[in-house]
Amino acid sequence: MSSGTSIGIIDIGSNSIRLVIYEINAQGAYRVVSEHKDSARLSERIGYDGILHSKDIVSIVPILSHYALLCRVQEVQTIRAVATAAIRNAANSAEIVRILEEQTGLHIEVLSGTEEARYGYLGVINSIDIQDGIIIDIGGGSTEVTLFRDRKLKHSVSFPFGAVNTTRQYMKNGNLTEQEMTNIRQMVEEAVSAQPWMKHSPNLPMIGLGGTIRTLGKMSQKRNKYSLQLAHNYVLKSGELPSFLTFLSSLPLEKRKKIDGLSKERADIMVPGLIIMATIYEAVQSSACIISGSGLRDGLFYETFDPEHPIKHNVLEASIHNILALHPNAAEKHVRHIDRIAMQLFQKLSEKSELEDRNQRYLHTAALLHRIGASVHYYQYLKHTQYMIANTRIDGLSHREIVICSLIATYKTKSRIHQQALAHKDLLTETDEGLIIKLGTLLKLAIALDFSETQPVQELQLTRSETTLTLKLMCIHNPILELKELALVSKEFEKAWGLKLKTQAGVFSKS
Repeated sequence: MSSGTSIGIIDIGSNSIRLVIYEINAQGAYRVVSEHKDSARLSERIGYDGILHSKDIVSIVPILSHYALLCRVQEVQTIRAVATAAIRNAANSAEIVRILEEQTGLHIEVLSGTEEARYGYLGVINSIDIQDGIIIDIGGGSTEVTLFRDRKLKHSVSFPFGAVNTTRQYMKNGNLTEQEMTNIRQMVEEAVSAQPWMKHSPNLPMIGLGGTIRTLGKMSQKRNKYSLQLAHNYVLKSGELPSFLTFLSSLPLEKRKKIDGLSKERADIMVPGLIIMATIYEAVQSSACIISGSGLRDGLFYETFDPEHPIKHNVLEASIHNILALHPNAAEKHVRHIDRIAMQLFQKLSEKSELEDRNQRYLHTAALLHRIGASVHYYQYLKHTQYMIANTRIDGLSHREIVICSLIATYKTKSRIHQQALAHKDLLTETDEGLIIKLGTLLKLAIALDFSETQPVQELQLTRSETTLTLKLMCIHNPILELKELALVSKEFEKAWGLKLKTQAGVFSKS
């Protein structure tokens, strides 16, 4: 896919229809620039004869036509419109596609259950740094379950039940009786029993996709007064899934509509969706539940954007690269030079300390992203950087790690970090504040070594004793600004690391 273009993904789901438009800039970086959603409830419109009748087919034409118009207005070059379970399983599937294509001018792909599961897997594997897991995607008319090991898809299945058609089949008057809940569980248990591989991988995290699971994450964050405004990669607390299921199933429909985080449009289908989720979670003996904001539509985008390499080799590095390319004012040559210096300092300082490899990733991320705030405004750019890192999805990091990186990248003083850390006491551990101070002062030292942003220090030789860290700077021109800044940051570094800082500078010709 060439740069400077855009891709539109239209997802004709069993519960809702969505449009997402991705913009690809001249550097090949991508971002979502537009997203739209309309309720359709196709699964509950299909008759007991399995047919979606003409009036119901035509009812979604205005939605699709509007999405096609939006794509034209925004000059979208590539549009992929896909249909999932409701249309796939309809007895007159071919007729539905023909009418929709004639009426809207869109080419519509009907995804098989296997394809739907694969695109969900692509969405997850490219946005969460995880080696092994089980993906569950509860849609309106189907539920896909996928097992991956070592980041490779091993098994998948598409079950013909989802939140909408299960609600239609079992629920009367907006509430479920105990017997009806038992019947849903039995239906799901029987389906799982027919797939022996699902029970052969216990104690793996379950990664949840779809509206039911995203809504569960929203309710959890509201209940827990979560300090970070990120939905993707949110981890439910132990016991929250059965707790919410018990709570919501005890409420009449009108009271469910008032629950913080639960939209009125989803209130009627939420409990059946959670029963499906909880039954599968228990059957496969999952160890945790992770909410993914990346799924089918993202997977479709990754394949369309780079069909030869739809799977990212390194999730974090790909995410950092994409963010830098979206913010050219981040001065990439400068920050990559600082990153090299910071990594060299880390290696030397970690020789006789308890610093872990994971901490190197935090420093690496902070070094590369500490300047992105300049794309908002250069003055006080660290303030903008902190907000952007904490509220921009950095794939490959947990929420706690994102907060840590945001504070390392924008470190100023020990007292300031203490105040900032208090705002995220629900995420940070007792030792995180000390780690942020150590890595923050180390990053300030690395930044000082290219304070002029002209890369005078071409070679850095480090010598460490029990009490001293000696920096020998081999420079291609006079590092006057660097030496001045080093003098300002040295005391803070010495306090954090317990090492005296000594500097020697020499200038040589690059030629």
